[in-house]
Parts: sequence; C-alpha cells; structure tokens
Amino acid sequence: MAPRSFWKGYLKLSLVTCPVAMMSATTETEKVRFHTLNRVTGNRVVSRYVDAETGDPVDPENAGKGYASAEDRYIVLEDEEIESVALESTHTIDIETFVTKESIDRIWYDKPHYLVPDDPVGEEAFSVIRAAMEATGTAGISRLVLYRRERAVLLRPRDRGIVLWTLRYGEELRDPAPYFEGLADAAADPEPLALLERLIEERTKPWDPKLAADPVQEKLLEIIAAKTKGKRAAPKKHAAEPPPRNVVSIMDALRRSIASEEKRPKK
Repeated sequence: MAPRSFWKGYLKLSLVTCPVAMMSATTETEKVRFHTLNRVTGNRVVSRYVDAETGDPVDPENAGKGYASAEDRYIVLEDEEIESVALESTHTIDIETFVTKESIDRIWYDKPHYLVPDDPVGEEAFSVIRAAMEATGTAGISRLVLYRRERAVLLRPRDRGIVLWTLRYGEELRDPAPYFEGLADAAADPEPLALLERLIEERTKPWDPKLAADPVQEKLLEIIAAKTKGKRAAPKKHAAEPPPRNVVSIMDALRRSIASEEKRPKK
C-alpha cells in the first residue's frame, strides 16, 4: 500500500495547472529509536523549557523566538513578523525557472519527495510537464513552504512521476576552497593510475540497495529480540583495529592489492 500524502496542492507551469500530492521518498519508521528513561521507575523522562537564568519552567505561551544580536542580547521576533516575509501561497509549486539536470551539484540536494497527480483530470497536464522536462534534460526550480520553512525545491522527472528535492540553503554549505586549495594539482603518474583503474574495475559491480544497509541496526534488533524473550544477548567486543601500515611504495602497494583481489572469490 502506498503511503498517505502529507502535502496536497497544485503544480503550475505558466497557465498549465494540475492538482498534486506529495509523499516523502524516505522513511525512518523502521529505525531503532531509544527513549530516555528513569532507571528507578522505568518511566519515560520528558523535557520542558526552563529559564536559563532563574531555572523556572517556561509556559508554552511565553516561549518566543529570539535572534542573538550580541552576547547575551536577543531581538525578539513575533510570529506575525516572521510570517510577513513568507511566500504568499503555500499550496502551489509554481515552476518559473529551469536548469539542466547536470548543472546543479549533488551537494545541494537535501531531502527527496515523490510528486504524483492527485486526480485523474490532472494526470494529462502532469504527464505533459514531466515529459517536457524529460525531453529537454532539465529540472524545474520553485519555492515551497515545507517543514515550517520556505525552501527552494528542485523537480526532476523519474519514471512516470516527479521527484521533488528540497535544496540546502546557501549558508548551510561551506566553501570548499579552504579545504581543497592546498592539495597538489600535479597530473597522476600513468603507471600507478593504470593499476588503480584495474583495481577499481575488479571491485565494480551493479548497484544494490543492500550496499547501503545498516548492520548496526540489524544487530540492535537482534539484541532487542533476545531481551524481549527474556534472554541476554552478550555484546560482542570489537578487537582493536590495527593502524594502517605506512605506504613506502605506492606501486608495491597497488601490485599487492591487485594480487589479493585476484585471489578473492568472485560473487
């Protein structure tokens, strides 16, 4: 069964409009989560707002939003002031700009969502917009209020639907120059490069979602299942990982890597 939509509105391109529904493309419902408990009573511990200076509890109606303008000085913004700069419409994805799909770096991509037509009447308009982006190799850029914040979003055709990605804010991304500018810009030596390409080829295989599996989650579920049955799963102690040996000769290391790779059983 397909998950229920958490957002409904309209997809608009010039005068073409169609009703759409949006579902998150990711889920954390299967993720192991822990609650903080009182070990004495076994009850859950709840959090509450407390005044940092007086230690007194703060009623929800007295909690406001403040911007730190200086050390220990805050400018309080009211909800109406914050809402005054928001989008006029929170229910329309109005595509006003298109970019080539390859022109936007993946580092900007944040969270994916599935976008589908919300009624049979709008399916034709939705399909035309999706097919046009597919044919031109472009992605649409729009703005939308999601998760209580206004966000730039990217729309990319996929299969018979559209994937809507929220994009990271510019101030969230660090300038890579300070990290990369000190790296050497010399061309790679052809001989070790050829050996490394061979090593990569040996390890290349088709993508499988199992490559992104979470082994820690699986082991936690095993422990939880054992404790549910009244058993105690003995935690495995990890042996100390030996530090990697210093590479004296990259050619020697590559040759030994390829030799060991050839001995590995092929899957």
